[in-house]
Amino acid sequence: MWPRAARRRLGNDPKEDEPVKSDNEIRDDVINELQWDPQITEPEAIGVAVTDGAVTLTGHVATYAERLAAARAAERVYGVKAVANELKVTLSGTPRDDTDIARAIAHVLEWNVQVPEGKVQARVQDGWVMLEGEVEYEYQRHEVERMVRQVRGVVGVTDTIAVKPPVSPGKVQAAIEDAFKREAEIDARHIRVEVSDHTAKLYGQVHSLHEAGAARAAAAAAPGVAMVESHLLVSP
Repeated sequence: MWPRAARRRLGNDPKEDEPVKSDNEIRDDVINELQWDPQITEPEAIGVAVTDGAVTLTGHVATYAERLAAARAAERVYGVKAVANELKVTLSGTPRDDTDIARAIAHVLEWNVQVPEGKVQARVQDGWVMLEGEVEYEYQRHEVERMVRQVRGVVGVTDTIAVKPPVSPGKVQAAIEDAFKREAEIDARHIRVEVSDHTAKLYGQVHSLHEAGAARAAAAAAPGVAMVESHLLVSP
Protein backbone atom coordinates (compact mmCIF):
# COMPACT_ATOMS: atom_id res chain seq x y z
CA MET A 1 0.00 0.00 0.00
CA TRP A 2 1.24 3.51 -0.75
CA PRO A 3 2.27 5.72 2.17
CA ARG A 4 -0.47 8.12 3.26
CA ALA A 5 1.43 11.14 1.96
CA ALA A 6 1.76 9.53 -1.47
CA ARG A 7 -1.93 8.74 -1.82
CA ARG A 8 -3.07 12.36 -1.85
CA ARG A 9 -4.30 13.61 -5.21
CA LEU A 10 -3.28 17.18 -5.82
CA GLY A 11 -4.98 19.82 -7.94
CA ASN A 12 -7.90 20.74 -5.69
CA ASP A 13 -7.31 24.48 -5.95
CA PRO A 14 -9.78 26.34 -8.19
CA LYS A 15 -8.49 27.13 -11.67
CA GLU A 16 -9.88 29.13 -14.52
CA ASP A 17 -11.98 27.07 -16.94
CA GLU A 18 -11.62 23.90 -14.84
CA PRO A 19 -14.58 21.55 -15.51
CA VAL A 20 -17.03 20.90 -12.69
CA LYS A 21 -16.14 17.70 -10.87
CA SER A 22 -18.61 14.84 -10.59
CA ASP A 23 -19.79 13.56 -7.20
CA ASN A 24 -17.63 10.45 -7.63
CA GLU A 25 -14.55 12.58 -8.31
CA ILE A 26 -15.28 14.74 -5.27
CA ARG A 27 -15.73 11.61 -3.14
CA ASP A 28 -12.37 10.23 -4.29
CA ASP A 29 -10.67 13.54 -3.48
CA VAL A 30 -12.26 13.74 -0.03
CA ILE A 31 -11.11 10.20 0.76
CA ASN A 32 -7.58 11.09 -0.37
CA GLU A 33 -7.62 14.27 1.74
CA LEU A 34 -8.71 12.29 4.81
CA GLN A 35 -5.89 9.81 4.19
CA TRP A 36 -3.42 12.66 3.78
CA ASP A 37 -4.31 14.54 6.99
CA PRO A 38 -2.04 13.35 9.85
CA GLN A 39 -4.65 14.45 12.43
CA ILE A 40 -6.95 11.65 11.25
CA THR A 41 -5.59 8.40 12.67
CA GLU A 42 -8.02 5.93 11.04
CA PRO A 43 -9.32 7.41 7.76
CA GLU A 44 -10.59 3.98 6.71
CA ALA A 45 -13.17 4.19 9.53
CA ILE A 46 -14.79 7.23 7.91
CA GLY A 47 -17.50 6.82 5.29
CA VAL A 48 -17.90 9.46 2.58
CA ALA A 49 -21.03 10.10 0.51
CA VAL A 50 -21.52 12.95 -1.97
CA THR A 51 -24.73 14.27 -3.52
CA ASP A 52 -24.70 17.39 -5.71
CA GLY A 53 -21.44 18.54 -4.13
CA ALA A 54 -22.71 18.07 -0.55
CA VAL A 55 -20.51 15.70 1.48
CA THR A 56 -21.75 13.50 4.34
CA LEU A 57 -19.20 11.97 6.72
CA THR A 58 -20.22 8.89 8.71
CA GLY A 59 -18.46 6.37 10.92
CA HIS A 60 -16.39 6.95 14.05
CA VAL A 61 -13.25 8.72 15.25
CA ALA A 62 -11.27 8.56 18.51
CA THR A 63 -11.54 12.21 19.60
CA TYR A 64 -13.69 15.29 19.17
CA ALA A 65 -10.70 17.15 17.71
CA GLU A 66 -10.36 14.44 15.06
CA ARG A 67 -14.06 14.76 14.22
CA LEU A 68 -13.57 18.47 13.49
CA ALA A 69 -10.36 17.80 11.54
CA ALA A 70 -12.24 15.40 9.25
CA ALA A 71 -14.82 18.07 8.43
CA ARG A 72 -12.08 20.61 7.70
CA ALA A 73 -10.35 18.12 5.41
CA ALA A 74 -13.55 17.65 3.41
CA GLU A 75 -14.10 21.40 3.19
CA ARG A 76 -10.63 21.87 1.68
CA VAL A 77 -11.53 19.81 -1.39
CA TYR A 78 -12.37 21.82 -4.47
CA GLY A 79 -15.96 21.28 -5.60
CA VAL A 80 -17.36 20.64 -2.12
CA LYS A 81 -20.32 22.94 -1.44
CA ALA A 82 -21.36 21.73 2.02
CA VAL A 83 -20.32 19.18 4.66
CA ALA A 84 -22.65 17.24 7.00
CA ASN A 85 -20.55 15.83 9.82
CA GLU A 86 -22.30 12.73 11.23
CA LEU A 87 -19.14 11.17 12.69
CA LYS A 88 -19.44 9.67 16.17
CA VAL A 89 -16.72 10.03 18.80
CA THR A 90 -15.75 6.61 20.18
CA LEU A 91 -13.14 7.16 22.87
CA SER A 92 -10.17 4.82 23.06
CA GLY A 93 -8.41 3.74 26.23
CA THR A 94 -9.67 4.03 29.80
CA PRO A 95 -12.99 5.92 30.12
CA ARG A 96 -12.77 9.33 31.77
CA ASP A 97 -15.53 10.63 34.05
CA ASP A 98 -16.92 14.16 33.98
CA THR A 99 -15.04 15.20 37.11
CA ASP A 100 -11.68 14.34 35.55
CA ILE A 101 -12.61 16.13 32.32
CA ALA A 102 -13.73 19.25 34.22
CA ARG A 103 -10.51 19.27 36.24
CA ALA A 104 -8.39 18.99 33.09
CA ILE A 105 -10.31 21.84 31.44
CA ALA A 106 -9.83 24.04 34.52
CA HIS A 107 -6.08 23.48 34.30
CA VAL A 108 -5.74 24.28 30.61
CA LEU A 109 -7.82 27.46 31.04
CA GLU A 110 -5.68 28.54 33.99
CA TRP A 111 -2.37 27.99 32.14
CA ASN A 112 -3.26 29.84 28.93
CA VAL A 113 -2.36 33.55 29.15
CA GLN A 114 -4.68 34.39 26.22
CA VAL A 115 -7.74 33.46 28.29
CA PRO A 116 -8.81 36.17 30.77
CA GLU A 117 -8.71 34.76 34.29
CA GLY A 118 -12.08 34.02 35.86
CA LYS A 119 -14.06 35.06 32.76
CA VAL A 120 -14.88 31.62 31.35
CA GLN A 121 -16.62 28.66 33.00
CA ALA A 122 -17.08 25.09 31.77
CA ARG A 123 -19.73 22.50 32.70
CA VAL A 124 -19.38 18.85 31.71
CA GLN A 125 -22.14 16.27 31.33
CA ASP A 126 -21.50 12.84 29.80
CA GLY A 127 -18.36 14.18 28.13
CA TRP A 128 -20.17 17.12 26.53
CA VAL A 129 -18.78 20.53 27.53
CA MET A 130 -20.83 23.71 27.89
CA LEU A 131 -18.71 26.88 27.80
CA GLU A 132 -20.05 30.08 29.35
CA GLY A 133 -18.70 33.52 30.22
CA GLU A 134 -17.61 36.74 28.55
CA VAL A 135 -14.44 37.85 26.74
CA GLU A 136 -13.40 40.96 24.84
CA TYR A 137 -12.17 39.38 21.59
CA GLU A 138 -13.30 36.61 19.28
CA TYR A 139 -9.80 35.08 19.22
CA GLN A 140 -10.09 34.52 23.00
CA ARG A 141 -13.36 32.63 22.58
CA HIS A 142 -11.81 30.60 19.76
CA GLU A 143 -8.75 29.82 21.87
CA VAL A 144 -10.88 28.50 24.73
CA GLU A 145 -12.82 26.18 22.42
CA ARG A 146 -9.63 25.05 20.66
CA MET A 147 -8.06 24.04 23.97
CA VAL A 148 -11.15 22.32 25.34
CA ARG A 149 -11.76 20.14 22.29
CA GLN A 150 -8.21 18.73 22.68
CA VAL A 151 -8.94 17.39 26.18
CA ARG A 152 -9.21 13.61 26.23
CA GLY A 153 -12.73 12.43 27.01
CA VAL A 154 -14.52 15.40 25.43
CA VAL A 155 -17.14 14.25 22.91
CA GLY A 156 -18.64 17.63 22.05
CA VAL A 157 -18.58 21.35 22.85
CA THR A 158 -21.34 23.95 23.05
CA ASP A 159 -19.80 27.43 23.09
CA THR A 160 -22.02 30.18 24.52
CA ILE A 161 -19.18 32.54 25.48
CA ALA A 162 -20.17 36.14 24.73
CA VAL A 163 -17.82 38.62 23.05
CA LYS A 164 -18.47 42.21 24.14
CA PRO A 165 -15.82 44.69 23.01
CA PRO A 166 -16.48 48.48 22.81
CA VAL A 167 -15.98 49.22 19.08
CA SER A 168 -18.21 51.13 16.62
CA PRO A 169 -19.79 49.14 13.72
CA GLY A 170 -18.33 51.49 11.10
CA LYS A 171 -14.76 50.95 12.25
CA VAL A 172 -15.31 47.20 12.42
CA GLN A 173 -16.67 47.06 8.87
CA ALA A 174 -13.73 49.10 7.55
CA ALA A 175 -11.25 46.85 9.37
CA ILE A 176 -12.80 43.70 7.86
CA GLU A 177 -12.83 45.14 4.33
CA ASP A 178 -9.15 46.10 4.68
CA ALA A 179 -8.34 42.59 5.90
CA PHE A 180 -10.09 41.05 2.88
CA LYS A 181 -8.01 43.21 0.52
CA ARG A 182 -4.77 42.12 2.21
CA GLU A 183 -5.41 38.37 2.21
CA ALA A 184 -4.33 36.39 -0.85
CA GLU A 185 -6.93 33.67 -0.21
CA ILE A 186 -9.87 36.09 -0.46
CA ASP A 187 -11.27 37.83 -3.54
CA ALA A 188 -12.54 41.00 -1.84
CA ARG A 189 -14.24 42.24 -5.01
CA HIS A 190 -17.09 39.77 -4.64
CA ILE A 191 -17.75 40.03 -0.88
CA ARG A 192 -19.90 42.62 0.88
CA VAL A 193 -19.74 43.21 4.65
CA GLU A 194 -22.43 44.51 7.00
CA VAL A 195 -21.85 45.00 10.74
CA SER A 196 -24.45 45.54 13.47
CA ASP A 197 -24.74 44.53 17.14
CA HIS A 198 -21.20 43.04 17.07
CA THR A 199 -22.27 40.71 14.24
CA ALA A 200 -20.49 40.70 10.86
CA LYS A 201 -22.64 39.52 7.95
CA LEU A 202 -20.91 38.39 4.76
CA TYR A 203 -22.64 38.39 1.37
CA GLY A 204 -21.47 37.54 -2.14
CA GLN A 205 -19.73 34.72 -3.98
CA VAL A 206 -16.52 32.76 -3.35
CA HIS A 207 -14.73 30.05 -5.34
CA SER A 208 -14.57 27.40 -2.61
CA LEU A 209 -15.46 26.51 0.96
CA HIS A 210 -11.82 27.18 1.81
CA GLU A 211 -12.16 30.78 0.62
CA ALA A 212 -15.43 31.12 2.54
CA GLY A 213 -13.68 29.86 5.66
CA ALA A 214 -10.82 32.31 5.18
CA ALA A 215 -13.30 35.18 4.85
CA ARG A 216 -15.14 34.07 7.99
CA ALA A 217 -11.87 33.80 9.92
CA ALA A 218 -10.71 37.23 8.79
CA ALA A 219 -14.02 38.80 9.82
CA ALA A 220 -14.00 36.99 13.18
CA ALA A 221 -10.52 38.35 13.94
CA ALA A 222 -11.68 41.97 13.69
CA PRO A 223 -11.96 43.87 17.00
CA GLY A 224 -15.59 44.20 17.99
CA VAL A 225 -16.90 41.09 16.22
CA ALA A 226 -18.74 38.64 18.47
CA MET A 227 -20.36 36.57 15.69
CA VAL A 228 -20.01 36.04 11.95
CA GLU A 229 -22.97 35.16 9.74
CA SER A 230 -21.80 33.87 6.38
CA HIS A 231 -24.29 34.14 3.52
CA LEU A 232 -21.56 33.52 0.96
CA LEU A 233 -22.40 31.34 -2.03
CA VAL A 234 -19.84 28.84 -3.31
CA SER A 235 -19.52 29.08 -7.08
CA PRO A 236 -16.44 27.13 -8.31
